[in-house]
Amino acid sequence: MEYTIKNEHMQATITDAGAQLISLQKDGTEYLWQGDPAFWKEHAPILFPFEGRLYNEQYTVHGRPYSMQIHGFAKKSTFYLVDKSEESVTFGLSDNDETLKIYPFHFDFQATYTLTDNLLQIGFQVLNLSEETMYFGLGGHPGFNVPLEEGTTFEDWYLEFSEKCQPDQVVLTDHVLVSEQLRRYALEDDTKLPLHHDLFDHDAIVLTNIPDTVTLKSDKSDRSVTVIYPQMPYLGLWHAVKTTAPYLAIEPWVSIPAREGVVEEFSSRGDLVRLEPSDTYENVWGIALN
Repeated sequence: MEYTIKNEHMQATITDAGAQLISLQKDGTEYLWQGDPAFWKEHAPILFPFEGRLYNEQYTVHGRPYSMQIHGFAKKSTFYLVDKSEESVTFGLSDNDETLKIYPFHFDFQATYTLTDNLLQIGFQVLNLSEETMYFGLGGHPGFNVPLEEGTTFEDWYLEFSEKCQPDQVVLTDHVLVSEQLRRYALEDDTKLPLHHDLFDHDAIVLTNIPDTVTLKSDKSDRSVTVIYPQMPYLGLWHAVKTTAPYLAIEPWVSIPAREGVVEEFSSRGDLVRLEPSDTYENVWGIALN
């Protein structure tokens, strides 16, 4: 089932299938990728309890093996409606027999979408209902239409960080797993990343040591998308590999994919969230439209 929230500036539609944002409009213009299966059939999946791939789709918790597919199971789960108002909606997902086969923790996960002026605020809340420490990754994966303005091309658009920076790139292998190195990623004027399709010929670009705000914009348009992610130290950038796909996914992540050749032990991963029994973790990020 789909639910729409709106205010005088924006309108957002979210489905209970994965609690996924499927439309984000301002002044009648659709900013969110609409899931053309020729390139990518999704819109903005929630990544939980892991972002990216696991080596051979395997991991362990205290030595016990489990199997999980790319980006976890939240995006394939049906959420239940918790609360709905004109400008906000909250969805919930709890552990069940199917999740426990692939992820050995009892939990309650909520995703809240709230419109305030030109901002869609997205809040994630995780409650550990297990009697042991819970380990998880978490992230967003919204895709945005590029170009956003008729008469412009993909190459007319760029990303601009809110401050000067010298990012490090998380190097990915041919299997889109993490290598054991970082390398400096050069930006124009230490702020800009011009877009061109062959950026993604080797899959995603994953950056760290960056500001917590980035804007998709063009000097030929007044439209823009700003993604704000104060609690997410990694940012993935992606579109379908070796295509001219007319979108860009801007993906704030808490953690990164598994290492090449390593079946990850979740309790040893320093980048995963470690949540003690009965504790609650909250993470809020947002998408602003102009």
